[in-house]
Amino acid sequence: MIQGIGASAGIAIGKAFVLPNWEWDVPEQKIDVTDLAKEFDRLYEGIKTSKDEIEQMKGELREVVGTAESHIFDAHLAILDDPIFMNEVQGIIQRQYKAAEVAVKEAIDHFVTMFDLLDDEYMKERALDIKDVGNRLLKHLLGAPEITLPTDTQPFILVAKELSPSQLAHLNPSHVLGIVTLAGSTTSHSAIMARALGIPLVVGVEGKLIEPIQTGDSLIIDGAKGEMLVRPSKLVTDRYKMRRSSQLEEKKKLHRFVGVKPVTPDGKTIELAANISSLKELEVALRAGAVEVGLFRTEFLYMDRHSFPSEQEQFEVYKAVAQKLDSHPVIIRTLDIGGDKQLDYFEIPEEDNPFLGYRAIRISLDRQDLFKTQLRAVLRASHYGHVKLMFPLISSVEEVQKAKKVLEEAKQELRQENLPFNENIEVGVMIEVPAAVLIADLLADEVDFFSIGTNDLVQFALAVDRMNEQIAHLYEPCHPAVLRLLKITVDAAKRKGIPVGVCGELAGDARALPIWLGLDVDELSMSSYTILQVKERLLRTNQEDSRRLLDDIMKCRTSQEIYDQLETFNANVDQLQQIPQAASPAQMD
Repeated sequence: MIQGIGASAGIAIGKAFVLPNWEWDVPEQKIDVTDLAKEFDRLYEGIKTSKDEIEQMKGELREVVGTAESHIFDAHLAILDDPIFMNEVQGIIQRQYKAAEVAVKEAIDHFVTMFDLLDDEYMKERALDIKDVGNRLLKHLLGAPEITLPTDTQPFILVAKELSPSQLAHLNPSHVLGIVTLAGSTTSHSAIMARALGIPLVVGVEGKLIEPIQTGDSLIIDGAKGEMLVRPSKLVTDRYKMRRSSQLEEKKKLHRFVGVKPVTPDGKTIELAANISSLKELEVALRAGAVEVGLFRTEFLYMDRHSFPSEQEQFEVYKAVAQKLDSHPVIIRTLDIGGDKQLDYFEIPEEDNPFLGYRAIRISLDRQDLFKTQLRAVLRASHYGHVKLMFPLISSVEEVQKAKKVLEEAKQELRQENLPFNENIEVGVMIEVPAAVLIADLLADEVDFFSIGTNDLVQFALAVDRMNEQIAHLYEPCHPAVLRLLKITVDAAKRKGIPVGVCGELAGDARALPIWLGLDVDELSMSSYTILQVKERLLRTNQEDSRRLLDDIMKCRTSQEIYDQLETFNANVDQLQQIPQAASPAQMD
């Protein structure tokens, strides 16, 4: 078995189709000084044709995966308009008298090499974007044909060194069982699109192959675990087929809980909400049984484009989400960029510790023009549904007060313009910094609700970057210190009478459900595909039993002791053959 990185969940079993590298052979070709105008004309015509092609792909993709994911191609369009890239190409033509295609190839190689040398995963992904756009332009300058996929209808597992968004956009999801890439990461554009399309994806297997994969080889991939098997035995194949069938059957069984209210046998209700970043994801969440949104990640409206979204553009998206939820709540988090989330058009100075630097609410309070534009859009959308507002990465009372001051200014402007909004919009903060936990009682006086972001809280509390392979094993969501931070937060919220939810990955881990029941949280917000798993466990689990368990695990000295107690508790819950509360009309949402 080859261990890669799981980037899009699901098991795929089938024959490999190896995609040739999309690299054009461009021989050195000089031109005469009298041909300069002709070469520039060829270059500009190639750019125009490439732009038209990208716009067409963007429109086609929007129908399949939604608006947010289709914005990936705005970054590609921006490259063709980028003065630095184009000046490099034009300079090679004009100063070195080289043909347009030679100049484009040299410019691609220059920027890709420069970005690849940087120890920054985000910039490495941008290098792939430049290569993708540059190769598209080269294709038109050379008059070369597209590399085509198999034309028959036999499904296959696609294997490539790296897969560009352009190539992925041309795939027919019904023909592609799964994808393997030698390079790539879970945050790449291709990974985002694969997840949106529901295609299993394993990345990062380069250097782990004993011999190259050949077209026609039998493959098995597990996109959740990052596993790949080449030419597996019949026994192994049968085992994975059983696992895949079991997953599909379990998914089918869980579907019967879509309309059932999330209530424990002893009467505790925890609202199960969805984390989303686009309207398309909302539609998936609603099909999975979510009736509200506990986290709308608005930064995805800002990413993969060439400028900040306008107030009107944001308003239309927020309004559409509010209306689709039909009076059920949506918590809209203000812009959370910086750290691992960068914008091509908004330069953040290089920092030694970007996760501890200029990001999230710190940027919003520094750039209040951008902040107010977003707040106005959220306020206007609040007229059309149950919209709540949430500020990320809060570490002090002063930050909340400053943010609320800008919010009040936005409200006053809308009043003067006679634009309707909810005057009493609820305002909350994310608890994801240990400092926020320690002043949770003070923050509770300033806001209407808390939402615990477990991902950052665990990282900051334990000083562990979970993306760092050398120390990722130290990232322990059930570390005794983390559980104490969670308890302090929830207890402070309860004393002050405000609701508290959870929106990090631990919220969607069914194993952790007894912790949330024991703490008495009000809402869990998670990825859509985990909602029914958590609901099924919730319908079996008593809150009183969970409270007793929490008392026990709060005395544990190690993470392993906590996991052992959770495993034993959940095993006993799972032994129940029937859900104590069978679905009935009275229990339907």
